[in-house]
Amino acid sequence: MRQPVRYRLRVRGQLGPQWSCWFEGLDVETVPDGDTTLSGSLPDQAALHGLLARVRDIGLTLISVETLDQEEVAE
Repeated sequence: MRQPVRYRLRVRGQLGPQWSCWFEGLDVETVPDGDTTLSGSLPDQAALHGLLARVRDIGLTLISVETLDQEEVAE
């Protein structure tokens, strides 16, 4: 069985924490430059593609997608 992978997506603009449910329980955090990060574990690539579709569906501009090491989980 594959382990979930932790991701951090960065999108342009500000989203509040209330968006966490829409983004499958990921942590939603506004960063100082005004963009937003979405971070958390996803079970597989299909879930990542579903998340990217949600970003597209509400018209957000995707800046980056990165995988996180275990050391970065607590950030």
